[in-house]
Amino acid sequence: MSTLTHLSLCFDLDGTLIDTAPDLVRVLNDVIAEEGLAETDFTEARKAVGFGSRALINGALARANHAVDESRIDELQKLFLELYAEDICRLSTPFPGVVDTLKALKARGAELSVCTNKPGYLARPLIEALGLSRLFVRVVGSDDLVRNKPYADHIWKAAGHRGRSRKIIMVGDSLPDMLSAKNAKVPCLLMVYGYSTIPVVKLGGDRILRNFREILPAAIELSA
Repeated sequence: MSTLTHLSLCFDLDGTLIDTAPDLVRVLNDVIAEEGLAETDFTEARKAVGFGSRALINGALARANHAVDESRIDELQKLFLELYAEDICRLSTPFPGVVDTLKALKARGAELSVCTNKPGYLARPLIEALGLSRLFVRVVGSDDLVRNKPYADHIWKAAGHRGRSRKIIMVGDSLPDMLSAKNAKVPCLLMVYGYSTIPVVKLGGDRILRNFREILPAAIELSA
């Protein structure tokens, strides 16, 4: 069995490890109901998940042809974050193969971390609620550092080093993941099932993977 004690794997969260769209759109529907609007189109809202809560709200309002001023957007965003934090894991689940693959990587000695543009105060409770906290050495969210993805700083803080003591591989589903890997000069694995609005085959990752279980052989190959 190949050991991976020389490897740090940094994982994006939403759209890579966890399918959070069902909870995010559920909360979005609760928020726009404050404006008297019906539930928004799930498929269209899912495309905006990677751009944050404000983009979700703006997209839903635009689809409903409902205009509000920026101060009202501020209020709706505040409500969104409060409601999401209160009930963060009602519908969210790991994507197929995530738990078993993370355990297999850890068993081989790889050091695993989460590198997410979701605020850390939301990411950590979500990971804890899903029983995954023990698999990661650290969880670094967008509020845990000055410059998050697409900057290299985010990967380096999540890994805990700059690639001198261990090799680093970034695993994600979208452009910020690929750009941060490029800026950190580390390989990037991209999952096709995530929330990217750009087809991942056009992003330039080192490997394009359809199933999370493909990460183990790819990691062995890229870290050799």
